[in-house]
Amino acid sequence: MSPVLAGVLQLLALVVALGLSYRPLGDHMARVYSSEQHYKPEKWIYKAIGANPDVEMRWPAYLRGVLAFSAVSVLFLYLLQRVQGSLPGSLGFVSIDADQAFNTAASFVANTNWQSYYGEQAMGHVVQTGGLAVQNFVSAAVGIAVAVALVRGFARSRTGELGNFWADLVRGVVRILLPISVIGALVLVACGAIQNFAGIHQVGQFAGGSQQWNGGAVASQEVIKELGTNGGGYFNANSAHPFENPNGLSNLFEIYLILVIPFALTRTFGRMVGSLKQGYAILGTMATIWLGFTALMMWTEFAHHGPAFDLAGGAMEGKETRFGIGGSSLFAVATTLTSTGAVNSFHSSYTGFGGGIAMLGMQLGEIAPGGVGSGLYGMLVMAIIAVFLAGLMVGRTPEYLGKKIGTREIKFAALYILITPALVLCFTAASFVLDTPAHSMTNSGAHGFSEILYAYTSGANNNGSAFAGLNADTQWFNTTIGLAMLLGRFLPMVFVLALAGSLAEQSPVPETAGTLRTEKPLFTGLLVGTIMIVTGLTYFPALALGPLAEGLAA
Repeated sequence: MSPVLAGVLQLLALVVALGLSYRPLGDHMARVYSSEQHYKPEKWIYKAIGANPDVEMRWPAYLRGVLAFSAVSVLFLYLLQRVQGSLPGSLGFVSIDADQAFNTAASFVANTNWQSYYGEQAMGHVVQTGGLAVQNFVSAAVGIAVAVALVRGFARSRTGELGNFWADLVRGVVRILLPISVIGALVLVACGAIQNFAGIHQVGQFAGGSQQWNGGAVASQEVIKELGTNGGGYFNANSAHPFENPNGLSNLFEIYLILVIPFALTRTFGRMVGSLKQGYAILGTMATIWLGFTALMMWTEFAHHGPAFDLAGGAMEGKETRFGIGGSSLFAVATTLTSTGAVNSFHSSYTGFGGGIAMLGMQLGEIAPGGVGSGLYGMLVMAIIAVFLAGLMVGRTPEYLGKKIGTREIKFAALYILITPALVLCFTAASFVLDTPAHSMTNSGAHGFSEILYAYTSGANNNGSAFAGLNADTQWFNTTIGLAMLLGRFLPMVFVLALAGSLAEQSPVPETAGTLRTEKPLFTGLLVGTIMIVTGLTYFPALALGPLAEGLAA
């Protein structure tokens, strides 16, 4: 079987698996966030944290819950790393330095999982399992909660109430993420991923030294890393490591885990707003961009540009032979079009255009299908921008899902789409103006520029992947990327929740003959075009200096 055919068959198998999961998972999540019943374990949690899950919250109170919980999480994870050397199960590793502990705490709480350290050489069992893995669950649940709050803003009228953050948080973990993770961990163990609490042991000897590995609860952390679109690996090689991702079957399963909840949330959205067709329109937009990026990535990586490429069957540098170009390209697109950031190959070794495709996927705002929760609310904000542009073209006040899109709503949407590019471009510019950050680049020229642009794109968009040639373990990068991750995660949430509150307060607008039909394929095309134009106008100059220049010079 040719490598190209193998890649296409993997894509088809993935589409079938996602299609079979779409309806049951989407309907289940709609029931979870619409139910008034509390399970007994959930009641224990509410009692322990002193929360009343039946109290409805307006958007400022909902936001305070999000920020308070996240701030406590950052502090807890920071302190856990700082005292690691005194904890049992630390495997002899010392406590983490202050700047790196801040960067890692910000990273995992912001659902980014940027790692400027070697996981198997820095973090013991307690920090990995009791700190990082826990944040993989709750940071994903926070993202879903904010998305559900925005959906309620569309679904409700003449009220500013958006639900209860604590109930949404707990239900997301207990009823969605945890059950799927248990099953998924068993699948990964069956595929060959390890799951233990073994210490450091020698696995081989060779001339001049020996090789040592430490064990860990890898399968259970791997599954929520992908399912929650987190991305932080137990080992430095991430999902290229055979202990995390042993073979082609586990690789395809992990890609499925990355995509399944973000895609299924579009059906949850349709159910909650009372129109499945609206959910299908958002799904169609996400699927169109995802399939387009996947096709482009496979094309550029399979293209032959000389004898070395001919012999290898494509651009195999930096890719695992057990996955090949097809499995690597599928993974790269899935992880950068979502906020996952996990890697099974090294994006710095991709062709110039291939690296640019990965970078552009993040710069779109990771909305196709995007991160768990963040992809849906990002796409809905872009839908508001699209209906606003359509309203300008026909001279009519824009409406979306029976809600008028007025000055206030557009201001919140505009602030949402501006904050992340501002963080990316300002921090990238500062890194080149100053002398010290540039010394961290392994490469010069266009590829060196791409290394730093990719780093801040990844951090501010809460992705976490990297062009591996950049040494980011410095005070400058640990601090600035940490700030980019926190600001890139929580400032957009402020505008999303404010937008949700504004929509929920409105009275429904009756549909007329002039109302834009947002459930039709025409609107899907308009939305795809709006996303590409907004991103292109924002990032094209920076992309021209990096991946485009490198690709054209190849």
